[in-house]
Amino acid sequence: MNIRKLRTGILTTLLALLAGGHDAAAQPADSYDICVYGGTAAGVTAAYTAKKLGKSVLLVEPGKHLGGMTSGGLGYTDIGNKFAITGLARDFYRRIGRHYGKFEQWIFEPHVAENILNDYIQQAQVPVLYGYYITQADKQQGSIQSITLDKAEGNGPAQRTIRAKMFIDCSYEGDLMARAGVSYTIGREANSDYNETWNGVQLLDKHQFPDGIDPYKEKGNASSGLLWGISPEPPAKNGAGDKKVQAYNFRICLSSDPANLIPITQPDNYDPSRYELLVRVLEKNRWKNLWGGLKFDLMPNNKTDINNNGPFSTDMIGMNYDYPEADYATRKKIIKAHEDYNKGLLYFIGHDPRVPEDLRTEMLKWGYPKDEYTDNGGWSFQLYVREARRMIGQYVMTQHNCEGREVVKDAIGMAAYTMDSHNCQRVVVNGMVKNEGDVQKGTPGPYPIAYRSLVPKPKDCKNLLVPVCLSATHIAYGSIRMEPVFMVLGQSSATAAVMAINDGKAVQDINVKALQQKLKEDPLVDGSIPEVLVDDADKTFLQTKGQWQQTKASHNYGTSVTTANSGSIRFTPPMQHEGRYTIYYYNIAKQGKAPAVNFNIVSADGNKTMRQPLEEHGNEWVPLGSYSYKKGSPYYIELSLPEGVQGDMMADAVLCVPE
Repeated sequence: MNIRKLRTGILTTLLALLAGGHDAAAQPADSYDICVYGGTAAGVTAAYTAKKLGKSVLLVEPGKHLGGMTSGGLGYTDIGNKFAITGLARDFYRRIGRHYGKFEQWIFEPHVAENILNDYIQQAQVPVLYGYYITQADKQQGSIQSITLDKAEGNGPAQRTIRAKMFIDCSYEGDLMARAGVSYTIGREANSDYNETWNGVQLLDKHQFPDGIDPYKEKGNASSGLLWGISPEPPAKNGAGDKKVQAYNFRICLSSDPANLIPITQPDNYDPSRYELLVRVLEKNRWKNLWGGLKFDLMPNNKTDINNNGPFSTDMIGMNYDYPEADYATRKKIIKAHEDYNKGLLYFIGHDPRVPEDLRTEMLKWGYPKDEYTDNGGWSFQLYVREARRMIGQYVMTQHNCEGREVVKDAIGMAAYTMDSHNCQRVVVNGMVKNEGDVQKGTPGPYPIAYRSLVPKPKDCKNLLVPVCLSATHIAYGSIRMEPVFMVLGQSSATAAVMAINDGKAVQDINVKALQQKLKEDPLVDGSIPEVLVDDADKTFLQTKGQWQQTKASHNYGTSVTTANSGSIRFTPPMQHEGRYTIYYYNIAKQGKAPAVNFNIVSADGNKTMRQPLEEHGNEWVPLGSYSYKKGSPYYIELSLPEGVQGDMMADAVLCVPE
């Protein structure tokens, strides 16, 4: 045996393994199967998925942290309906749950989210390139060949060139998409463009100033000029399109724990005149507490996720129009202006004598958390970029999809949140200050998102997927743009990219049915046995006795809940794999609900009947124990009312999770 050849072979094998299973000698430097741009939560799930499916992957993040808004302060998760959240996104919230000693949890501290997202990257051994932003994309014959990155911060070469077979743009801004010459839009379409009703200019009453708030520096004196933040431009006709972007802010994490509190001090560029409108609002409608003007959602360990609330709050309305197309340096200035404004608002509430004393006292009980954003003084690294560029792809999601009037067949994820736009401008109407652009209109339930909305038109690019700045109108994007949904779409995009590589096809030409099947059969991208869900809408797997009625309810799982105050209902999960499963029941919170129900569970272990109290843990999965499934043995969960118990039984969904 030639020892030198043996050593060379071993070394080559080791290098190939380190390169993710590919021949390192044949792989040029900075060349990968898939490049994911943007370390948002969607970027993490995309990179993890692609690597677990056997491809070499690079994740590029211009900043220093992963997770985007998921780890940047948005811990009070905007869900809409948990039924819509599948795959790795659902696994993420299960991991959050395990951290807090629960099965699943959607409310969490920023550092917990970041740690879990970092765990995904470490488990898959995905290389991450921090501190670089895209400046150029080289596209030939309709496909991106490489992207050029400039150093934003940190060490390393001033410029890098990354080559890949497939690219996935998971940035909030759509920078890779734009550099590649893909069609996109910014702002609001006119209602007439897609026959919608809630797009364009909307002067409505949500988060609105009460009548009578004077917009001028000197009350009643128009010649004194407008107060800061008010546009001199009159609002256009209702439904008209424009290039205005809904407001950004920071989702603010504060702590009330004295041992974990950094006092709120006067920020850079503080100007109390910017908050004069708040004083006038308080004179008109005095807050009872801080919740009157700040959406104070409470988090674990005495922390908050503060969002915008009311006419004058954390949204810096009208100050972000340049952000989507701005260069990196200009964006940093815009981000800093938003930070100063948000910090200044907190400081103003706590210190300005024009704010009622009880509100000032209450504000001073809060401060920046010492154990969050430890490299940034307790302040989030992520501006809430609610919307920037939006691709105009093969298919444009619209209000018609959100409302169920148009249903796509190439679904690779679902959305369920309200059609939600924050205000876009602050204007003068009939001598009074008003906000314009806030829309909050519900959807009838989870609805499918088209694969075609993640891919460009073939003439624009053949090897790019865009799961965050996807193809949707402004008002439809307002429903889709939720962090869990972005995570789902990131996983779907990466799976599609892998299929495109394997099949030697453009992203527009992959077998979408095969993609759908792959996402269903291997939701955790690890070959594990998938869990089995039966929703009350799955009539095939339900048997009822008595008068059961299917209705919609707030916080139901899926599109409906089935109720009755007598009789029984049986869920029969379509089991495929033998083994032990933990069974969960979705405990919807609803007035008039029975405080307890009987569960009769039949499995390979035999028959077990149990009385389950349901007064606590509303809108959560309640565990019913672990049971074996064997082929040929019956396996079902039957609900009935215990003797003497009154109220409605809520048959919403059951879940069988393999152990």
